Amino acid sequence: MAITVLVSGAKGRMGQEVVRAVNDAHGIEVVGLVDIGDDLARAIATTKPQVMVDFTVPDAAMGNIRTALAHRVAPVVGTTGISAADREEVEALCQNNSTPCLIAPNFALGAVLMMRFAKEAAQYFPDAEVIEMHHEKKLDAPSGTAALTAEMIAQGRMDAKPIELPAGAFEKIPGSRGGKAAGDVPVHSVRLPGFVASQMVIFGGPGQTLTIRHDSIDRASFMPGVIHAIRRIVSLEGSGKLIYGLENLL
Repeated sequence: MAITVLVSGAKGRMGQEVVRAVNDAHGIEVVGLVDIGDDLARAIATTKPQVMVDFTVPDAAMGNIRTALAHRVAPVVGTTGISAADREEVEALCQNNSTPCLIAPNFALGAVLMMRFAKEAAQYFPDAEVIEMHHEKKLDAPSGTAALTAEMIAQGRMDAKPIELPAGAFEKIPGSRGGKAAGDVPVHSVRLPGFVASQMVIFGGPGQTLTIRHDSIDRASFMPGVIHAIRRIVSLEGSGKLIYGLENLL
């Protein structure tokens, strides 16, 4: 039997890519499409999907997740801007409904590797900054990928400590040094036409720098990860787990 999928945000750029990818994938079937203004609960009741893939906006994603979990449909969520407090709520809903959920800041396998490499490098290069670059229509900043990368850098440092700014250091323009993420890792966000999703992690050490960079030049780059997540989340049916980050399903 094919895995049945409902796509939320189906008219958006990412949603359209998901529909194409699922239709091309063996053993997976799109049974429902919803977008702004559609009744998600009714669509779920009508189409009875096993999985809901959500690429919408932060204001809509949490409501969609609540609705899906209430109907025991496993959400696979690529919408960014979901806070740590939101994730705590989702985790409780997963447990209460015995239904798994995946929230992934990035579905590109190259981005997952970039974050993993950054975590490993942080043990030896604790001084790091993240620069993420996205298209001009992305609403949230920093990206979920950048926030998760900072968390992984902070974890990877172990006992290594970054240097402190010199006494008297100041910003002539507020925010010039970037926003401080987990572990006080500076994160800089760029929003410009021409980008899809790119990120650099720059590490500095005595007499050397190390740069790890990933570029998604087409939204198709995210689709192998989405298809993998759909297949894997079904295998966790009944677990009631929240999985944060695609790397935890690889």
